[in-house]
Amino acid sequence: MKKEARKYVVIGRVQGVGFRFFAENWANRLGLSGYVKNCADGTVEAYAVGDAAALEEFKARLAEGPRGARVDQIQEYEEHVQAGYRRFVIESDW
Repeated sequence: MKKEARKYVVIGRVQGVGFRFFAENWANRLGLSGYVKNCADGTVEAYAVGDAAALEEFKARLAEGPRGARVDQIQEYEEHVQAGYRRFVIESDW
């Protein structure tokens, strides 16, 4: 399968509600590698590498979010595949 990479910026009430753990859980279930992190502007950023179907499912799950979150918008960007990511991790806060 051809690997693709996407960056998602999730806007809404997405910090302080377990969003990074939710994203990590789904990424691992879908076999994705990359990271998720909180950003200083209150958004959550996720960079994910995997096949197209898994990336679409991941985006759908991000749009759903965990209980307590409110996702207003997801910005999606095509990215280059970075070989350094072997698994999906939560990166530390800014």
